[in-house]
Amino acid sequence: MPQRFKFDSTTLYTMVGGRSAIDTPKLNIQTLKEASSFVASYGFNFENEDDVEKLWYYHRRALVLLTEKLNFKVEDLPEVLRDQKSLQDLRKLLLWASSSDPREVELQRWSCALLRVIHVFVHAENDLFSTFSEEIQKQILGPFQDCIFHDGTTGSTFLKANSDNTAEYKPIQLLGFEVKPFKTSSSTVIKLLAKPDALAMSVFDKLGLRFIAKSMFDCFQVIRFLVEEHLISYPHIMPDQSHNNLFPIDLFLQACAELAATPKVLNESQIEEFFHAYLARNIENASYLKRENSFSGVDYQNIKFICRKLIRVAKEKQSFSFFYPFEVQIMDQAGLKKVQSGPSEHQAYKERQRLGARKRLFPESVR
Repeated sequence: MPQRFKFDSTTLYTMVGGRSAIDTPKLNIQTLKEASSFVASYGFNFENEDDVEKLWYYHRRALVLLTEKLNFKVEDLPEVLRDQKSLQDLRKLLLWASSSDPREVELQRWSCALLRVIHVFVHAENDLFSTFSEEIQKQILGPFQDCIFHDGTTGSTFLKANSDNTAEYKPIQLLGFEVKPFKTSSSTVIKLLAKPDALAMSVFDKLGLRFIAKSMFDCFQVIRFLVEEHLISYPHIMPDQSHNNLFPIDLFLQACAELAATPKVLNESQIEEFFHAYLARNIENASYLKRENSFSGVDYQNIKFICRKLIRVAKEKQSFSFFYPFEVQIMDQAGLKKVQSGPSEHQAYKERQRLGARKRLFPESVR
């Protein structure tokens, strides 16, 4: 009868308690047979040589990330965990990660850390992008790049329609258009480890675009252009991922209504001044949409959203489709200057992520 009331707390907290597997303090695996069953359920067969070799590959990747990217000292890792000949069987990591033996405290801690990194690598390198990167890049990036025009005479860059669909609106001059460098696996793993809310293996900005506009108003013109030229289908936006700390939407629309009713024609500088003066007068009603990111700098002002694109793939006689997310960032010249004038903002951002990842690997201490 007592057995009826025994439940594994690790399983329950992860399944229905809202805790990420990454934050599990200890496993509950006591035998190699249990370890084999656990790994089989996870997706790998220990009787398959290719699967075993793949797991050793992830073990090596994890060791490199710990020592070269997260700067843990090699000598701090127990030798048996970092040497394949000494370890011999990766299932031992699961047994040590489950140990309550006071003599195996370090083995337990480091086995858990290794398994956390291996777990994230497995997810980072087995997504759709790793298999269909060419198709995804072409179908997502191509339509945007077709609307970017460079004036060889002036050196200016414009966002301009390929058709006459938006003849009412002039081309939008940009200070820059960038395709974000694709995140490497190591970068993705560090980001996922660093995020305290990373309950699911979700990285939405593996593929991204950045528009740098001249003014705040132009940032919103870029949004309108992307929708009206059908580069973005707004029903595919992921609303919980949107961010806007550039200008509150409600105040922006109110200011636009006032400008539309004004008979006076204003130049670009006057339009920008009007918006900032309007915000200053109504600052107590300002409501920004901020998606908290503890690793971003306070001066990083931009508009950001995640959209999904239906990717169609044809292989031999079969065809199939799937949605893939990509990130769009829009910022103005003032925001760009703030970032550039900061003390190596990108490096500082990466350092905060690195420290966050180290802390999550060893939650009981910041090492």
